[in-house]
Amino acid sequence: MELSPNQVRLMMLRVADAIIEAEPLLSQADRDLGDGDHGLGMKRGMEAVKTQLEPMEPSSVEQVFVTTGTAMMTSMGGASGAIFGTVFRAGGKALAGRAAFDAEGLALLLEAALEGVMKRGGAKPGDKTMIDAVAPAAAKARESITLALSAALTAVAAAAEAGKEASKAMIAQFGRAKTLGEACLGFPDAGACSVVIMLSTMRDYANV
Repeated sequence: MELSPNQVRLMMLRVADAIIEAEPLLSQADRDLGDGDHGLGMKRGMEAVKTQLEPMEPSSVEQVFVTTGTAMMTSMGGASGAIFGTVFRAGGKALAGRAAFDAEGLALLLEAALEGVMKRGGAKPGDKTMIDAVAPAAAKARESITLALSAALTAVAAAAEAGKEASKAMIAQFGRAKTLGEACLGFPDAGACSVVIMLSTMRDYANV
């Protein structure tokens, strides 16, 4: 199973709707650790994504993901805009020349996203950031390249969820949460929550 560029566009519109709907949850996750603006920022970014993708007739998978990242980067501002913009821009560029989106493309997307975000933000696994969801997802995607895309996404979403849950036991090394020290224990990183929603929505789209 693989998705055409237009199916990827429809999938990312579904992701945008899921993030917009989850704004209260994401804002609360950020309030637990930071300044509470992550949900609103992600909502604004995904509204911009919808504006770009809804009229689009994409010629490539790369175009859909790069457009998603650019819309987030230009509309959100701040660290989240740069980080999530990088996820989709770097990930999308790794898919240049690919006619469809399959399990191998998922691995390329997530590996390039992880590398791009680590380079841009300086965080690493264990620092209680969205990387704690992306890194295990990328590793699982690489293990899953021989599977159907729907099965690969199921495994990858589960890995991201486990990474998000593991972030509850970490002490933050970045952002506002860093000042909390041990007080941030027990709460997941808000960015990791966003990653889980995105990958779970992609899984649900591919498994219909």
